[in-house]
Amino acid sequence: MATKCKYCPLHKSPLFVPHSDEDTRFMQRFKVGELVIDPGTTMLMEGSKSPQLFTALRGMGVRYKTLETGQRQVINFVFPGDFIGLQAAVMGEMQHSVAASSPMTLCVFDRAEFWNFFRSHPERAFDVTWLAAMEEHFLGEALASVGQRSATEAVAWSLTRIMLRGKATGLVQNRTMPLPYRQQDLADALGLSLVHTNKTLGKLRDRQLANWSDGYLYVNDIEELAKIAQMTVEEPMVRPLM
Repeated sequence: MATKCKYCPLHKSPLFVPHSDEDTRFMQRFKVGELVIDPGTTMLMEGSKSPQLFTALRGMGVRYKTLETGQRQVINFVFPGDFIGLQAAVMGEMQHSVAASSPMTLCVFDRAEFWNFFRSHPERAFDVTWLAAMEEHFLGEALASVGQRSATEAVAWSLTRIMLRGKATGLVQNRTMPLPYRQQDLADALGLSLVHTNKTLGKLRDRQLANWSDGYLYVNDIEELAKIAQMTVEEPMVRPLM
C-alpha cells in the first residue's frame, strides 16, 4: 500500500523543509502512486521521454551518462528525498540515466501535471528551481574534484559528502551507514581506474579514517577525512522535499 504523504518518513529528517498541511494535501493529489524496484533496475533511460517523475522514498541509486564507446561517467548518487526526472520534464527527454543500486521505493508523479504544478503552486515551483540550482552547485564541486584534487583528496571528498548526507537522512548509526554502491561507481564518478580507487580506499583504511566493505561505510574521523579533501565539515543545506 502506498505511503500517504502525511505519514512520509522523510518528514522526520531535519534535512528537509517541513511541509505545511496545505503542501501535504497538494503533494498527495500530485502523487499518483509508488513504485518498488530491484537493484540494477533502470528507472530513467538516457534519451527517454518518461511520463513520470519520482522522489526516492527509500533506497539509493546512481545517475550516469554513457558514451558511445560504452564508457560511463557517474554524475552523482541518489539518496532518499532526491527528486528524479526533472530534466525530462523540462527538456523533453533525459540526458542521463538513473538506476537503482539497492531496493528502492519511489513516489511517482504524473509528468503531464508538472506545468499545472508550476502555475497553481508557484512557491513549490521555486522549490524545484532551488533543487536544480543545488544540483548545479554540486556538479561544480564534483568537477573541481575530478580536475584539481588528487585521488586521495577526491575519494576523501566523496566519502565525506556521502557520510554527511547519510547522517542528515538518518542512515548513519555508530559512524556507519549502508553504502550499496560498487567501487566501480565511485571510480566512474571521479575519473579514476578501479585499481587506483581500490588502492586509495586502502590507504584511507590503513590510516584508520574510513573503511568501505560489505555494503557499509564506516568513517572514524570525518574531520580528518575532510581535512584531506581540503574542505570543511558543514551540515547539508536544508532542502525542499517534493
